[in-house]
Amino acid sequence: MPQVLEFADVVVRRNARNIVDEVSWTVSDDQRWVILGPNGAGKTTVLQLAATLMHPTSGIVGILDEVMGHTDVFELRPRIGFASSAMAKRVPQDETVLDVVLTAAYSVLGRWNEDYESIDERRARRVLAEWHLDDLADRTFGTLSDGEQKRVQIARAVMTDPEVLLLDEPTASLDLGAREQLLSLLGGYAQEPTTPAMIMVTHHVEEIPVGFTHVLLLRDGKVVAQGPIAETLTAEALTETFGVPIALSEDGGRFAARAAS
Repeated sequence: MPQVLEFADVVVRRNARNIVDEVSWTVSDDQRWVILGPNGAGKTTVLQLAATLMHPTSGIVGILDEVMGHTDVFELRPRIGFASSAMAKRVPQDETVLDVVLTAAYSVLGRWNEDYESIDERRARRVLAEWHLDDLADRTFGTLSDGEQKRVQIARAVMTDPEVLLLDEPTASLDLGAREQLLSLLGGYAQEPTTPAMIMVTHHVEEIPVGFTHVLLLRDGKVVAQGPIAETLTAEALTETFGVPIALSEDGGRFAARAAS
């Protein structure tokens, strides 16, 4: 399968410390990856590299057949869907949900004087319906619950039919009901054959949606393990990643972890 992402010996150094340390990793267009690791493991930094929001200190980052440092990232970014809490903070609170999603067509946050075609609005409304947001189209972003805002961010990220979708902790801060609703939607989306490659950062195995195929485990910026979930996500690998004995269970494609007795 064609590769959408390739890291070769990637290092990101800040304040004399490697926060990403010689990471080599490839993602194909039919794969759905989850990145797991403790705080400070380098998960979000890896995602920012994949989103072209950061350049490596050394090594090679290849994205969609382009190489960071040798391409115009402003032309590359519209091909990448990206949703994060940091981005949500930049959305104008008085922007309607429809416009939050619609403005992805111009890669802007906050509608101004752009001209949109009817096909853009139809696409935005279809995406809102797919993420169970169609009844919120005229609401302002600032009036939504955390769970609704998370789904709006993802709807915006998929508005332009990206070739890779990056999700930074999409279920963080959600209550149980909102989390399970979003994980159900993400699982359904992940299993559609037309869905692009997906990469999702989380801290918890309980937040891995059904349909995700691969896992990258990070600790202190280094790769502990990577590969298909069925082979790679083990109690032993999690124990090494998080530094405490972990017991892992699986039921119907969903995982649970706790400290081993």
